[in-house]
Amino acid sequence: MYAMTGDHINNPMSDNMNNKQSRSLVTYNHITYLLYVLSYFTAGLLWIVPIFMNYAKRRDADGTWLATHFDWQIKTFWYSIVWFIVGIGIITFALGSFGVSIMADSGNIAVGSVLLASIGFIIMGVAFIWHLYRIVRGWIALADGRPVP
Repeated sequence: MYAMTGDHINNPMSDNMNNKQSRSLVTYNHITYLLYVLSYFTAGLLWIVPIFMNYAKRRDADGTWLATHFDWQIKTFWYSIVWFIVGIGIITFALGSFGVSIMADSGNIAVGSVLLASIGFIIMGVAFIWHLYRIVRGWIALADGRPVP
């Protein structure tokens, strides 16, 4: 699909985009990567803004190396959301079971509930680290003028 020459991509479809449009989309992607990073300091409140931004400009980059960055950020967002929700679901189920174990005065159920909740927290932690890794990796590739896989 893309032929690499040094740090740049030769793609006949990218000839349709002038240098000003390309620089504009690069800047736009820098902003979306920044918003993803800032979302860590706003309890995730900014997490939704860059996904809307990516969907809004995604088609403008079709056929260029910048399209990989839009797709990368969109996939990162959705996979992170799915795994985060799975983790929260497991924790919620475990906490409900913990409440039942207290009412039933069962230590075995309580231990199982704590272990299950731990698995949920591990899933959420891995999703968090994976999300951060993908944002950093993508942002570095953008700064180098390279597509992401």
